[in-house]
Amino acid sequence: MAYWFHRNPLKATAKVNFELKLIVSDSQAVQLCSELRQSRNRLLDLLSDPNSDTTTFDAAFEKYLSFLHALIVAPDEKGGESKLRYAARFRWTQSLLGNTPLAQQDAVYELVSVCQNVGIWLMKHAAMKAGKDEISMDEAKEVHKCLRKAAGIFSTMQEKYIGNLLQKTEPASDLDSAVINAYISQCTAEAQEVTIARAIELRHAPSLISALANETSRMYSVGANHLSKLNPAKAGKWQKYLELKSIFYLAYAYCFSGETLLSQEKCGDAIRALQESEKCKFD
Repeated sequence: MAYWFHRNPLKATAKVNFELKLIVSDSQAVQLCSELRQSRNRLLDLLSDPNSDTTTFDAAFEKYLSFLHALIVAPDEKGGESKLRYAARFRWTQSLLGNTPLAQQDAVYELVSVCQNVGIWLMKHAAMKAGKDEISMDEAKEVHKCLRKAAGIFSTMQEKYIGNLLQKTEPASDLDSAVINAYISQCTAEAQEVTIARAIELRHAPSLISALANETSRMYSVGANHLSKLNPAKAGKWQKYLELKSIFYLAYAYCFSGETLLSQEKCGDAIRALQESEKCKFD
């Protein structure tokens, strides 16, 4: 099975120097600021290339998060809010809002933005791996893992952090639940595409493949419905992609359902299922 994807551009960000000399003065704090700057720049360098090695990428991502954590959570045993949370201003572009960045003076905004950018990178990395003429089993597993991981990142940011931001959410920004839910639905559905391809390759029961395809179609439809709440001028292309994939896998579901019915000698029902598959055309 050939894979094809729609991908939003990576989020762009302004340089952050973490020069907090008016707030911190001890040597450990100054060192932290230096480490923050260096680890952020390293991660941004790796984000620019979808071919980056995942092991190297994950190490850089985890290192930056470990330093960023110090700006969000106080170092004491109580684990309250850090006094440095609002010390630096962060600027990030949004998937559907063009090249003008949105800014917030909040380290939680930086956490959400950089994690979402990692999610988008994982989607691009998966597309790069899946776009080959021949894809090995290990590569297929990596594609599946990257897409599931991306879905988990978007979901975690929505459930645990976005609600803690003090600034109001901009409509159609990457903080908008419609955008986040579309990302989650897309990543989950694309990961299931790998499962369907594997099931076809291993000649699993047509009834199983039909059920998987029907569920995948539903996931894409859910994602498209989330985007339908936004301005079509901003989300229209993305929405059309999700709608197209939904219809594509609905056709698959009818097709393999027809094969199941045919094996049960229900010829009339099989013909009707195949006719429904043929009707699945994208207007």
